[in-house]
Amino acid sequence: MDLSYFQKLSQAKILVVGDVMLDRYWHGDTGRISPEAPVPVVKVSKLEDKAGGAANVAKNIAYLDGQVSLLGIIGNDDNGSSLQALLKSEKINSQLISQDDAPTIAKMRVISRHQQVVRLDLEETFLEAHSELLLQKLTEIVDDFDVVLFSDYNKGSLAKISEMIQVAKAAGKTVLVDPKSKQLADYRGADFITPNLNEYTAAGGIKGDEQVLADCARKIIAECGIGAMLLTRSEQGMSLITPSEKHDFAAQVLEVSDVTGAGDTVIATLAVMLGTGMPAKQAVEVANVAAGLVVAKLGAATVSPEELSAKLTQYLRETGEQYQAPTQEILHHIELARQRGEKIVFTNGCFDILHAGHVRYLAQAKARGDKLVVGLNNDASISRLKGPERPINPLDERATVIGALASVDWVIPFGAVEENDTPAKLIEQVKPDVLVKGGDYKVEEIAGADFVLANGGTVEVLEFVNGCSTSNVIKKIQSN
Repeated sequence: MDLSYFQKLSQAKILVVGDVMLDRYWHGDTGRISPEAPVPVVKVSKLEDKAGGAANVAKNIAYLDGQVSLLGIIGNDDNGSSLQALLKSEKINSQLISQDDAPTIAKMRVISRHQQVVRLDLEETFLEAHSELLLQKLTEIVDDFDVVLFSDYNKGSLAKISEMIQVAKAAGKTVLVDPKSKQLADYRGADFITPNLNEYTAAGGIKGDEQVLADCARKIIAECGIGAMLLTRSEQGMSLITPSEKHDFAAQVLEVSDVTGAGDTVIATLAVMLGTGMPAKQAVEVANVAAGLVVAKLGAATVSPEELSAKLTQYLRETGEQYQAPTQEILHHIELARQRGEKIVFTNGCFDILHAGHVRYLAQAKARGDKLVVGLNNDASISRLKGPERPINPLDERATVIGALASVDWVIPFGAVEENDTPAKLIEQVKPDVLVKGGDYKVEEIAGADFVLANGGTVEVLEFVNGCSTSNVIKKIQSN
């Protein structure tokens, strides 16, 4: 697999069209039963809003650094305003159309002790006139995108999806559909549809053995005029079925925590990778790995390019390739993690020859928070600090090894010019909650400590493992 496509993620221009929703969560503790009825009383302590439905698909694309716009219907109400604010915070270009005669679809959940107590759905099926508005808007803006993704939750926004697909294909766009209709002919002209097994069987698909499944799927896409079917099969992974081929992809997760939103992640990842120009089979392979990551998380989660590339590096270990995201993209994902309430830890070093002391030290640093950022001296910086014979290993190789560690979330090089041999300027960009340094330093001697402390963070000094050092490793090699 060619991981160079990961350098083109931000070039993918994708329009998501479909049923947008606001997912609202009330969190609280339960300590008694209501005197009014035999139901628990939940004392709400936290309110959380999330983008749902087609908006969650768009969010997944944004987290993968794709350029994404979202087209859908909302009500002229507070829930619609909340959803618009969420989209803005997630860097999603809103093309939502407000209407007075229909409310914003909202799913209200009460959560206590990690259990859902009740869900309240506020929704009305949209009218054909609402779908006509989306069709008109799509016609106006479709030329601005490479990929058009339809996210159908059967709420009425896509009543005119046949005409919408015709518009997108006439404009030369790649079209993906996450289907809900049992009549898959409604999606005639789509390049890819991504049903799960239940949706496949509801549309007349037969499971049977692998040959029966493949033959039936091919018959469906031929009769419905669809390019290919990506069938998601839960613990059996995925199957990409075209008129002439079937490619199976094994599930990439050992322990499932929550399958919520996994289908959104699959089609979002597929859209982004196709938007970079990646061939379909490879794009599905990446989407399958993304699904494995997201189902290991709780809730409608997302994956970042760094998570995905690190997992792919393990998955494709024999290729020796590792994607290094540009600094600005990493800083963006750090900020998103901060917005989710995650604690950011920063440390830095040369890490020229990785040894057990480094691995233990980085694991200890990660334990101080939720995400670990490693500032990595570049080659010129190491030569200035250690001498002209160093580094032993160049920056790309050091970043690959460090980035593959389970404790490390992001690697950012520094030291472009001589005055930047300390990570002080990088620390000001990262804004960590915890700054960690190894050795016998005093806090006031650590570069960037004053900035972190002034911003309410903490600084910790960890002891290095005795007997473990790069210099000792080099001396041992030279003595032999």
